[in-house]
Amino acid sequence: MRPARIACAFAGTLMALTLGAPAALADSDPVDYVALGDSYASGTGIGNYHPDSGGCQRSPGAYPELWAAANDVSSFTFAACSGAVTDDVLANQLGGLNADTDLVSLSIGGNDAGFVEVISTCTLLTTEACQSAVNRANTFIETELPTKLDNTYGAIGAAAPNAQVVVLGYPRLYELGGNCVISETKRTMLNETADLLSDVTAARVSAAGYSYVDVRDTFAGRGVCSASPWINGIYWPIGESFHPNAAGHTNAYLPAFSAAAPTSSTAVLAAG
Repeated sequence: MRPARIACAFAGTLMALTLGAPAALADSDPVDYVALGDSYASGTGIGNYHPDSGGCQRSPGAYPELWAAANDVSSFTFAACSGAVTDDVLANQLGGLNADTDLVSLSIGGNDAGFVEVISTCTLLTTEACQSAVNRANTFIETELPTKLDNTYGAIGAAAPNAQVVVLGYPRLYELGGNCVISETKRTMLNETADLLSDVTAARVSAAGYSYVDVRDTFAGRGVCSASPWINGIYWPIGESFHPNAAGHTNAYLPAFSAAAPTSSTAVLAAG
């Protein structure tokens, strides 16, 4: 680190000892940034991926890379991977973190709760089957997910003690009303599970002393079955279904993350 960065890190450490959390960066500081998480962080659903990312499907149009390109970033590690659960973050994604890391972003928890299976069940099977799948996911989110999130946040804090950690939530998938491939009853159940996931995640983020970014309002009116969705409906390849598309990352996730993350004086952020 350069002398100015060392001084900044030292000041941040003193602040952390006083307040129990890392201090926010000054606007002029270049940022060592690490992006962790699942498909909502990697950019699955955009359809344009770095060839060397393989099944992780890391896209240049995903919000972490868009933010890194628009700010004064001294280093950027894109570790998010499609399909990741909390255990994958712990086992495979923390290698880029260290005491010099300034900023960490994270989207995680949906795969732990089996949300892909729940969506598939609700799309293909009966309302009763959908309700059963939703109930199982809700029980997991309430009883088991909090500990998994706590362990993940704790490991990030231990590996990057001076970092500002920003955890981004998930949008509601569906708009209500109008014609849609599944009933409004099913859409409502799925949206309520998304709400529960957001609420539980926000509580655990707060307990860890990190920043939570709720994107439900940011995506409002742009869900599946809207006139101009920022989330894919049933899509081919099928794995890109029910994920934010390029517009969702540019117009929703990017500005939401930008509002919470430290920015440099040279940043040029323009969400279209």
